[in-house]
Amino acid sequence: MTTVARVNGLTHRYGDTFAVNNLDLEIPAGCMAGFIGPDGVGKSSLLALISGVRKIQDGVVQVLDGDMRSSRHRSKVCPRIAYMPQGLGKNLYMTLSVFENVDFFGRLFGQGREERERRIKELLASTGLTPFRDRPAGKLSGGMKQKLALACTLIHSPKALLLDEPTTGVDPVTRREFWRLLADLVNEGLTLFIATPYLDEAERCTRVLLMHEGTLLADSRPQEIPDMMPGTILELTATPRATAADILSAHSGIADVSVFGTTLHVHIEGEDRSPETIRQILGTEGVQVENINVVPAGLEDAFLYLTRSTEKQMSTEPS
Repeated sequence: MTTVARVNGLTHRYGDTFAVNNLDLEIPAGCMAGFIGPDGVGKSSLLALISGVRKIQDGVVQVLDGDMRSSRHRSKVCPRIAYMPQGLGKNLYMTLSVFENVDFFGRLFGQGREERERRIKELLASTGLTPFRDRPAGKLSGGMKQKLALACTLIHSPKALLLDEPTTGVDPVTRREFWRLLADLVNEGLTLFIATPYLDEAERCTRVLLMHEGTLLADSRPQEIPDMMPGTILELTATPRATAADILSAHSGIADVSVFGTTLHVHIEGEDRSPETIRQILGTEGVQVENINVVPAGLEDAFLYLTRSTEKQMSTEPS
């Protein structure tokens, strides 16, 4: 399978802070690769380095069969890459209309009039923006701005598309429509790199790369990542919930306790703790357990486990 991007020993610092720390990865063609993690873990820096908009400090970045340190290769390959930065409509001109924005980017990439108008018609139709073609970008909603930004990014039919948190601040309906568009693009053969803080969006990707402090915690298919978590997950509802969490967190045989909405997820690793035993532990402390069941580990469970395991390992390493 053709490799679109390969990174080896990539390191990027801001002062004394590592945004990317000795990272290795390889992204094949036709993949929807989701870079997942909270703000500040290095997702944006990594996409900027792969796209060529940020200077490489240390390590190797190869994209579409060439070294991104080479100005000659960047000039050759950048027209085949599309990069949409973080922020609602950040790459748009707010006083220009929907049509004028996409037309401008088409001209920027040297498209002829006939080709440009054909692509604009296709993109506005696929994003649902045809009825708004004459509306100034500044008058669009946040979700519509993101759709327009995507249309501008795709005008030149790139081979690789890099999106930095494209659905942050977008309403749920538009977010769902946006992901439908992305799935269609991957089905058409586009390779997609997407950074997102949302774990539910990770499940839509064909490849998930969990990031923490500039490193990769996991790189696998989304359905395989929960298997990296040993032990058992108990889901329980208890009153008072905060007291239940404190009691269980301090108990031997319980690796971790996390809040999931109105429930607690109790990670038991090593020593066997049945639901009835947990009920008894809490009952002796005056905590009422309404419901408790063994549940399969989910992506969020695994991410929390991998993050905390890494933090514990780092805290015990000699400085």
